[in-house]
Amino acid sequence: MHDHVSHFTYGPVTPVLGYVFSVLGSMLGLQCTARARAVQSVQQRSAWLVGAAVALGGTGIWVMHFVGMLGFSIPGTRIGYDVPLTIFSAVFAIAVVGAGLFLVGFDRPLLPGGVLAGCGIAVMHYTGMAAMNTGATIEYALDLVIVSVLIAIAAAATALWCAVRLDGWATMLGASLIMGVAVSGMHYTGMAALRVSDVTDVAVEGTGMSHVLLPLVASVGLVTAVLLVVVGGSASKREREREKEFMDRLDRQMRLLD
Repeated sequence: MHDHVSHFTYGPVTPVLGYVFSVLGSMLGLQCTARARAVQSVQQRSAWLVGAAVALGGTGIWVMHFVGMLGFSIPGTRIGYDVPLTIFSAVFAIAVVGAGLFLVGFDRPLLPGGVLAGCGIAVMHYTGMAAMNTGATIEYALDLVIVSVLIAIAAAATALWCAVRLDGWATMLGASLIMGVAVSGMHYTGMAALRVSDVTDVAVEGTGMSHVLLPLVASVGLVTAVLLVVVGGSASKREREREKEFMDRLDRQMRLLD
């Protein structure tokens, strides 16, 4: 067994940065979902829920995972990443979180959506790990794998509950801070399940982490920035209600003048 695996090669930089991405993605996902709840049109609601899936599944979960992986190293061997499988893990994370959001966003029960999204998050994590090629034998401790899956389900269910119940920046920020802890906890629990042996320094297939991560994070980051602008320029549910109340009062006053 190899006893010198490092999950924090660069110290606190990667876990802190990963946590920040997770909180940002969670916050933006909750805001997009709030906008979805504020509209009646199926097309508009679906568009907002897709944005929420990209923010929460892409930035909040997938980016956090791979930022965390930047700090992972196995002294004595090299690590390469299968690019198609890495991209698939990103698309899969967005898809399963989106499926959960659509279920609760269109008034379906919370639990099935939470279980679906949570299991999907866990699959994303271990798919991302499967994309890693090393000159070592990698196995997993089953008990910690199970714990990581349970954390993922709890985190997903909490996120979906917050998405359909919370309003206001303060409460959403608090929920996002908690979500960041849950997502990071799932990631590092899954990483703690890793068991490495038979380490050899050989050439490995795949691309270096920096070459895989930077363009993908840049792409997800660009979409996130666009979503931030769109969310900032759209009306919230409370603002729509105030506008409706104002128009109703104006309409009543016009009828009195008539």
